[in-house]
Amino acid sequence: MFSASTYIERRKKLKELVKTGLIFLPGNGDSPINYADNMYQFRQDSSFLYYFGLDKENIAAIIDVDKDQEFIFGNDRPIEDVVWMGPEEPLSDSAKKVGVENTAPFTNLSGVLKSANEKAQKIHWLPQYRADLIIKFEDWLGVHHSKVNKEASLDLIKAVISQREFKSEEEIKEIELALDLSYEMNTTAMKLSHEGIYEREVWGVVAGIAHKLGGFASFPIIFSQNGQTLHNHHHDHLMKNGRLLILDSGAESPLHYASDITRTFPVSGRFTDKQKAIYEIVLAANLKGIELMKPGKTFKECHLAATKVITEGLINIGLMKGNADDAVAAGAHALFMPHGLGHHMGLDVHDCEGLGESYIGYDENHKRSDQFGLAYLRMGKELKPGHVITVEPGCYFIPQLIDNWKSEKKHTEFIHYDRLESYRDFGGVRIEDDVVVTESGHRVLGKPIPKTVHDVETACNS
Repeated sequence: MFSASTYIERRKKLKELVKTGLIFLPGNGDSPINYADNMYQFRQDSSFLYYFGLDKENIAAIIDVDKDQEFIFGNDRPIEDVVWMGPEEPLSDSAKKVGVENTAPFTNLSGVLKSANEKAQKIHWLPQYRADLIIKFEDWLGVHHSKVNKEASLDLIKAVISQREFKSEEEIKEIELALDLSYEMNTTAMKLSHEGIYEREVWGVVAGIAHKLGGFASFPIIFSQNGQTLHNHHHDHLMKNGRLLILDSGAESPLHYASDITRTFPVSGRFTDKQKAIYEIVLAANLKGIELMKPGKTFKECHLAATKVITEGLINIGLMKGNADDAVAAGAHALFMPHGLGHHMGLDVHDCEGLGESYIGYDENHKRSDQFGLAYLRMGKELKPGHVITVEPGCYFIPQLIDNWKSEKKHTEFIHYDRLESYRDFGGVRIEDDVVVTESGHRVLGKPIPKTVHDVETACNS
């Protein structure tokens, strides 16, 4: 964990922002796979980690803003569990390491919350994403499970986002530890992939690398020759020469900060001319999106600039037509790139989106579009120093979407539908980097992972 002073300062700032009331931050509990003693790997809630740093299951924290007091509730491991799981540091000792002096058994939590309710003290909580915690809120606070997220504190949501969206230098170092693993994950996949093996054989090795620092993959790894499916978690196909592989993967640092990198490479180790043409278009869009990132620029501007590069490239190779600016404005490019350019990244791979994408990615001056494609841009507001954002343009040939648009005669003034027939089995290309906005511009985080055609082919054949 970070030093106690880091967590103390974070909580101090949170109290200043929320101003009054009781802040309730429950940690996550164990989650059984198929019976009580067989658990999924534990992952602590990210906001709990941000303010309290303790990577322990079944604990909760309260910050009494009015009394300037902080408490952590949890139980020490009983001897029966020590026999099976080994000893663990007492909660009181762990709490002191993050600057908290007050601890109590978990059973005391309910009484503290009910007492605050009886005194009509305002209780702030964040939206919950785990069903077991949502149900427990009924007992703790008397809030029906259907209303737990509707009644989450907007003041607390905005306060937490205003802190977590800006990464400190020590947080950047954690992200770059995760990116060290991403480098190994991607270059290993490039080396191991070849015709005649199953995708899952390489996927398993890549997933194993993600565990090397004691964490795990920051999200389910996407690795497939069927890159036209944006989030393809099936790895059961036999690799064939002439196909492209998309690897969209990330790891977590020891303190659970994420990386998120995508690379596309050929099974054969060499791009065909057709593949190279599409790849170079996406690479140019990736570089343009990164180039524009600086304080004062909106990420929506970066997105639109990248989509224009893709549109111009597709016009140049004869798959689109007309004026690129007009095509982007109409949304015709979304047939090929139906997603946004990127998202915030930090303790969550899509950082703070569980608190509300409209708050982390947009604000009162920047509203989400409802246009297909652009509506999926997760971050549209102004870039500021400390933002860590992914830049991940792509170009995909999705047969079902092509058929749908063609049947509806969508954007026929911009799309050569007849010429797309030979691309129906192409798949897709996506290239993603993690970028921090600096005072003067930006910095691509981590050791450079091969992404030019030359460097990718070299890595595949090393």
